[in-house]
Amino acid sequence: MQKKQMDKQKDKDGGRKKGKETAETAAGVSPVMRKLSRYVARAAGRAVPREVAERARLHLVDTFAAMISGSRLLPGRKAIEYVKPLGGREEAGVIGTRIVTTAQNAALANGMFGHADETDDTHPPSLTHPGTSVVPAALAIAERGRLSGETFLRAIVLGYDVCARMLLTLKPMPYLRSGHHAGATGQLFGAAAAAGALLDLTPLQVRYMLSYTGQQTAGLYTMFRDPEHIEKAYAMGGMPAHNGLQAAMMAASGWTGVEDIFSGERDFFHTFAPEAFDREDLARGLGKNYEMLRASIKRWPIGGPIQGPMHVLNDLMAEHGFGAGDVEKVIANMPDKELEIVDNRPMPDISVQHLLAVMLLDRKLTFESAHDFDRMKDPRVLRLRARVHAVGDPSLTDVQRRWRCVMEVHLKDGRVLRGQTMAAKGSFENPLTPQEENEKAIDLLAPVLGRKRALKLLDALWRIEEVKDVRTLRKLYMK
Repeated sequence: MQKKQMDKQKDKDGGRKKGKETAETAAGVSPVMRKLSRYVARAAGRAVPREVAERARLHLVDTFAAMISGSRLLPGRKAIEYVKPLGGREEAGVIGTRIVTTAQNAALANGMFGHADETDDTHPPSLTHPGTSVVPAALAIAERGRLSGETFLRAIVLGYDVCARMLLTLKPMPYLRSGHHAGATGQLFGAAAAAGALLDLTPLQVRYMLSYTGQQTAGLYTMFRDPEHIEKAYAMGGMPAHNGLQAAMMAASGWTGVEDIFSGERDFFHTFAPEAFDREDLARGLGKNYEMLRASIKRWPIGGPIQGPMHVLNDLMAEHGFGAGDVEKVIANMPDKELEIVDNRPMPDISVQHLLAVMLLDRKLTFESAHDFDRMKDPRVLRLRARVHAVGDPSLTDVQRRWRCVMEVHLKDGRVLRGQTMAAKGSFENPLTPQEENEKAIDLLAPVLGRKRALKLLDALWRIEEVKDVRTLRKLYMK
């Protein structure tokens, strides 16, 4: 009874002793900031709809699989080399290792693991990858505070909302054209929101947290020039996770600052929004329209734009039973803006022509085959790759980025097979089933954890709301 009364008082005045909101301090706070800060402060105690929780579990499993597999790739190994000697208070685990370190260090490493390559989830309308920053930040605070899995999952849902809304308010394509990168901005705010909710910040403290988050907003589009994916893993995964969590911990420790960076002279949007914007988009529909339901999971551990062509080729091969030796040529029409990202790239997991050739030869695509640089020089792959033609089609370009493709496969016997998808498997309109997610996750987890432990971890993650103490997951994900 006493706790309920305290919670009511917290909702009423914005905090207990540490951040009590008064009429004087709130006078210059805009309605949108007031609404957003209150929503973030109450999110950990607010149940989410069943459909949202089900989708959140899919993304939680997918992100863990991405982090654990990424811990063995070059960016992951570099993250481990960096955080291992730092030591610090043992608050949170570094996934796939025996390292237990500070929450900040763990969030940094796990975030880099999540985007060590192109395996992680996305929120296509905002051009962000929420899971790779939101989940590590929330996990670190949940472990540190020995919080429940149910609370942890609610914070993740919140993080996706704030991440996506920040970019949708900024307008993602103009933001990218200005030289910034969407993920390094949206994911920063999403990670901060998730961590702040788990730290039980008051609305006033949330506003201070958002101010420190805004001060750290960064991310240059130049990250795409990184040939080894290390800087990209940092800027897209580790940096937002670490810095967002850090902003939340600063506010929790009593740091004060500017209460509203989203309004007033030379505010956040004056600095970062290159085109017209509507501040109300930050909070419009909160608690009703969940951005988790517009997030997508890659069916194959490869670049998002290749999901559509891979979906259609996989279906055509299953239906007609042809193989590499039967193919004269493949014509994959795909969104022109997405083709620019994956057209004959030098990395195997983001080259559409290479991966379609590998799929034809192997009749499947695994994490190992998608990341095998040697196969990019394999004469059989190169001969087949020359028959694969990717064509950019503006009519397929879609602001929701549902991974579309219209394909023709010309066979040597004269037949022309046609297939298409307007929402590839894994897109938010055509989500993976738990069984399909499990198949993908096992392929990523088993080489690191072993199949037996991987299955136990998956079982715990699918039942995350039943976990009383998130720290108990360590015995399943540490190696």
